[in-house]
Amino acid sequence: MRARSVVTVAVAAVFGLAGVGAGPAVAAGGLLPHPGPDGLVWVEEMTGDGGVASGGAWDRLPTVLTVACEGGGSVAVTMDSQDVRVAEFAVDCPVGSAGVGSVTMDAGVVRGSFTVGVDASHDSVRWALTVTQPE
Repeated sequence: MRARSVVTVAVAAVFGLAGVGAGPAVAAGGLLPHPGPDGLVWVEEMTGDGGVASGGAWDRLPTVLTVACEGGGSVAVTMDSQDVRVAEFAVDCPVGSAGVGSVTMDAGVVRGSFTVGVDASHDSVRWALTVTQPE
């Protein structure tokens, strides 16, 4: 077994009222399922602007950031690691279905601590995110 325990023990602080999950898959109507054992962060659901911070990325694995949203409008997503912008993208958020955007960063791009920011085009946009490091 590799150093997954370091990732699991990482402190995660969510800005706003979103939950960081470690439980079962999201119920019907959710935007993204729980990421399972590869997950570093799961924000199950939030509306409006928000984000997350973590100290638990391992630099020897690729990192995948996925954001889903719905409700009309869009979200602008940024990810910084060690004070360097490592990802930036936008996701369209249709009404009645989920739009999904994802970026995969090579091993070594995300090192240790990272933050993810989500800037919603309006307060009623509903979104979820996961950060994973698949083995």
